[in-house]
Amino acid sequence: MTAPRTPRPARKKPESATPAKAVEPREKASLHPRNRHQGRYDFPALIKSTPELAKFVIINPYGKESIDFASPDAVRVFNRALLKSFYGIAHWDIPADYLCPPVPGRADYVHFLADLLASVNDGVIPRGAAVKVLDVGMGANCVYPLIGHSDYRWQFLGSEIDTTAIAAAKAIIQSNGLNKAIQVRQQGNRKQILLGLLESAERFDLTMCNPPFHASLEEATRGSSRKWRALGKADPKRKLPVLNFGGQAAELWCEGGEARFVTQLISESAQVGQQVLWFSTLVSKASNLPAIQTALKKAGALQSQVVEMSQGQKQSRFVAWTFHTQEQQQAWRERWTSKS
Repeated sequence: MTAPRTPRPARKKPESATPAKAVEPREKASLHPRNRHQGRYDFPALIKSTPELAKFVIINPYGKESIDFASPDAVRVFNRALLKSFYGIAHWDIPADYLCPPVPGRADYVHFLADLLASVNDGVIPRGAAVKVLDVGMGANCVYPLIGHSDYRWQFLGSEIDTTAIAAAKAIIQSNGLNKAIQVRQQGNRKQILLGLLESAERFDLTMCNPPFHASLEEATRGSSRKWRALGKADPKRKLPVLNFGGQAAELWCEGGEARFVTQLISESAQVGQQVLWFSTLVSKASNLPAIQTALKKAGALQSQVVEMSQGQKQSRFVAWTFHTQEQQQAWRERWTSKS
């Protein structure tokens, strides 16, 4: 005979069946403290300064104002609005299909390089025209010089191999009255990066570089498709551009990809090592770091460091190196007559 079954207490019904809400990812949470792009974008303010942005503003799945980051036109106008509102750049445009990089992430690179210079200047960031920066492969967008000059009043030289990009960058510089602060120089030999570019008497405190990340057009296209999926835009019914952030061959891919470009950059830097205090380059793939470290050792770099950066869920980094001893670095800082 079995014991009588004890009745289970009735489950309480939830007071309200609230549908699950999309959880908004943390955005720009780890930007450099001096980065101007903290918190949410103020779209009304951006639209006030750049009215053409209004037609690109959408409501994202989290119920917040945003733009369609899979649209090159939207990203271009958004960048124009950011540069105007935050950096006073009244006129900015790039040719169709040229690389249109995200401004907040590019600003982070500039600020971390400022910290690098401060590390050999008693913690003080050197500012003003005494600081010279070489932007290797500046591109049509001219973003690094625009940010670096606005925030620190540094002087820039941008190198380029693409004549269309050079013309576009010069138009931005001239239309904003920045001819004395930013110059552009063509690298005449497409097989070289630094060699044949610098004049013997020139000295630069920093170099920076956003290298071509991919080894081929096919690889770049696959990378763009991954970005679409991450942005929730993988809609087979919708016609999307091949490269959602734009970019020409020299901007996005080269033979051997990022690893080969950066190792060549390191090799060439050793030949002009006394003309530059600190070299640097972005590195998109952490898997390339061992080969880069080997190249730095082979080139005879006396110091190097990897600086990790983070913009929300995106991780990036740059590598910096020098051929100057600590004593030489301390002597170099005498060049900086403008202090913060």
